[in-house]
Amino acid sequence: MNEMTAPIALDKGAAPELRRALKAVPDDKEMMRAAAELTRDISTARPEIYWPDMLLSTLAGYAALAGAILVDNTWLAVALGLFAALALYRALLFIHELTHLHKNALPGFRTSWNLLVGIPLLTPSFMYYGVHQLHHARQRYGTRDDPEYLPLALMKPWSLPVFVLVALLAPIGLLIRSAVLVPLGAIFPPVRKLVWERTSSLSINPDFRRRPPEGKDARLVFWLEFGASLWALLLVSSIFWLGWKPLLVALAVFSFTALLNQLRTLVAHLWENDGEQLTVTAQYLDSVNVPPPGALPYLWAPVGLRYHALHHLLPSLPYHSLGEAHRRIRAKLGEGSTYEGANYPGMAMLLGKIARSTMGRR
Repeated sequence: MNEMTAPIALDKGAAPELRRALKAVPDDKEMMRAAAELTRDISTARPEIYWPDMLLSTLAGYAALAGAILVDNTWLAVALGLFAALALYRALLFIHELTHLHKNALPGFRTSWNLLVGIPLLTPSFMYYGVHQLHHARQRYGTRDDPEYLPLALMKPWSLPVFVLVALLAPIGLLIRSAVLVPLGAIFPPVRKLVWERTSSLSINPDFRRRPPEGKDARLVFWLEFGASLWALLLVSSIFWLGWKPLLVALAVFSFTALLNQLRTLVAHLWENDGEQLTVTAQYLDSVNVPPPGALPYLWAPVGLRYHALHHLLPSLPYHSLGEAHRRIRAKLGEGSTYEGANYPGMAMLLGKIARSTMGRR
């Protein structure tokens, strides 16, 4: 029987072999119905929230970055650099919202974000759009066809530090991609095919190969790639008249941003699926909410990403509505419900949980 008549009990501290088999988790129809019914009136993206949030985060981030480059005091430069990384991190994570926004919602927002954030940070919207949707496909989540899933909890212990630390090299990789590989791909088709398939998406699955863009998407990709390549070449050439400091400081700031995002990614799921197709409820329970009262998730999981499990229940719900949705659903279903099974207190607990899972895989 598919419909749940009782909440699913979870042992959050058990070893992987003693925890529930995700593929055996049926759908909790009561939870899914409550989530849909309780959020219908808060499902519209509000431009008066999106625009100021994105613009102020972007402006604050670039202003702090400029300060970090220009000031002579080392400690002040470090403080400004950290602030810049956090502000630009928030601005960058709107790429996730762009993936789920209806094409007619927030006119001009996508273009503005690409011009202000996507191209300057060498991460245009196409690197997520058309990729992240596959992660939400019911029959793809957690399988080999999911570009954003690795069974990290079932891998060797050394895989976790490698997964996190490789993010430090992401800004250099993006710079090489846009300044070198994309222009080479314009001349040599095999290079273009390789760059598109392997380096055009924000994915973590090494087996993922991206299909070529078509129609309007292909034209948009062309112009975004063109803009990102011009900007990357300008950044590289800037060392000849500005010296190395501006570029190195910017790369350091973006490396910290990438590291923070990788840590957030590491605790966005429990990564316990071994490739089986899962129900929506199983996908929810393999994902993570870090609700209040904790305050730090406002920094490391901004733009609604502290409610990542809830987002998997309601992918189209705008980020500014997730907190209210969480409160309503929790109040409706009560303690001990299946909904509570994806709520965790913070990053440290989740990192320890995943690390302990890998320890049994030596």
